[in-house]
Amino acid sequence: MATYRINEMAAVLGVSPDTVRRWIDAGRLPAHRDEAGRRVVEGVDLAAFARSQLTSGQDRNTTSSARNRLRGIVTEVVRDQVMAQVEIATGPYRVMSLMSREAADQLGLQVGVLAEAVIKSTNVVVERPTPPDPT
Repeated sequence: MATYRINEMAAVLGVSPDTVRRWIDAGRLPAHRDEAGRRVVEGVDLAAFARSQLTSGQDRNTTSSARNRLRGIVTEVVRDQVMAQVEIATGPYRVMSLMSREAADQLGLQVGVLAEAVIKSTNVVVERPTPPDPT
């Protein structure tokens, strides 16, 4: 069974290690000590906690079939006469969007603005890191 250390959980959840420690101390995340004495959380417990933290990202006046929403800050906007390329930093991830310049202007997209990338996709690639060879 997979276990996660505090730094790994912080990276997965997009929070600081201190936040994870507070959640453990408050009993929100069930942790135990590994052989080295480090606090760890079982993967299934971390997954259940992460799921409990999910929100739809939609306000009460919005309905949409899109379920993938990533809130972040606009870090770059490149405009030409017709199109705009918008980069959003959401946690440790970068999301790029190409849209009409008119849409970017109407949304007031500029560096430093809070924005939400709403993704509707029929093709999502899931990857896992390759475990190191035990030999």
